[in-house]
Amino acid sequence: MQAQRKPLKPLDEALRELLAQAQALPGTERVDTFDADGRVLLQDAVSPLQVPPQDNSAMDGYAVRTADWIDSGVDLPVSQRIPAGTSPEPLAPASAARIFTGAPVPAGADAVVMQEDCEVLEDGRVRIKARPRAGQWIRRAGEDIALGATVIAAGTRLTPAHLGLAASMGNARLQVARKPRVALFSTGDELVMPGTVAPQDMRPGSIYNSNRFFLRALLLRMGCEVTDLGIVPDDREATIAALARAAAGHDVIVTSGGVSVGEEDHIKPAVQRLGQLDLWQIDIKPGKPFAYGRVNRSEAGAGFAHFVGLPGNPVSSFVTFQVLVRPFLLRLQGVANVLPRGMPARADFALSKGDRRREFLRVRYNDKGGLELFGNQSSGVLTSAAWGDGVVDNPAGTTIAAGDIVRFIPFAELMA
Repeated sequence: MQAQRKPLKPLDEALRELLAQAQALPGTERVDTFDADGRVLLQDAVSPLQVPPQDNSAMDGYAVRTADWIDSGVDLPVSQRIPAGTSPEPLAPASAARIFTGAPVPAGADAVVMQEDCEVLEDGRVRIKARPRAGQWIRRAGEDIALGATVIAAGTRLTPAHLGLAASMGNARLQVARKPRVALFSTGDELVMPGTVAPQDMRPGSIYNSNRFFLRALLLRMGCEVTDLGIVPDDREATIAALARAAAGHDVIVTSGGVSVGEEDHIKPAVQRLGQLDLWQIDIKPGKPFAYGRVNRSEAGAGFAHFVGLPGNPVSSFVTFQVLVRPFLLRLQGVANVLPRGMPARADFALSKGDRRREFLRVRYNDKGGLELFGNQSSGVLTSAAWGDGVVDNPAGTTIAAGDIVRFIPFAELMA
């Protein structure tokens, strides 16, 4: 009697199980704030000061007292000139102060009038031509950052804007998670590296190894240190040797290909020889075959490396990396919120038959602000990923009519 197949594992369940294994890596680094883009902050950034430190002008113009205004306008003597970085005197009654953007507002002044609304008279006085409102064009002390505020929370993956915030609080260096050390290799006798064989000389059945290129780039974008171990042939002992070598000195091993159950798929028995493996069939399209496990290091007490096996078809490998491996790698670095943000968007296409699996459809925006669908959604058509702006996360069995609102996940979100 034929054994009954296990049901496919829902993506959300697989992701929960995977993230449960992703304990934050030990070790930290203190890096120059200039070099912290993309790193994960490990300590709250608490401000020791307020930003701006004092009320300052948002415009080039004249600092005035609104109480000096007369219904028909007012001509005022200019009592002082205040560039940025100076300490002004209090504003004398019935006078104006020439002030520049970013300069401290003098005590007594309660408004800034932009220079376009002023006229300098021949006698040196300034004519205020527009009635000022109290507080206009003044940036208040602490309106950006309050003293003692937690401005950047631990677990934040830093962006250029965060680096600017950190610098504005006086942080020259930041405590961040160390980078995951990832070993990457592909399996398959059919794989050929570009540059080693000319296209016209490729033997029948051979293909260029595209997965190795985009996976390495994605790993680098995730803040990893990557060791590329090349292509491993379809041989069990060679696969075992490659895994043992990869486990030494690495936190994670990522492979593509060989995670199915065919006679030439050696990943499963090789990982089981060196550690343990869960071979999952994920209920998504593309990207059903996926494996997670652990490869023990040979030295006693040296622990293990996480193992992630991706499918060989390029779009399957691309999608499973985005929806499973990316969150896993971020969690290893201490990021709390690792799930990509979807957004509602209008489908300018029809999908008359929903797949039995949850689909990630490659789409892009058109000139009308809607999404158009790439014509060939095959797992081997990498063109769809290069052409697209993102994916539609389409639930199993769901048809789409033109004009429907769908859940769109931009590649910019998945590859940030």
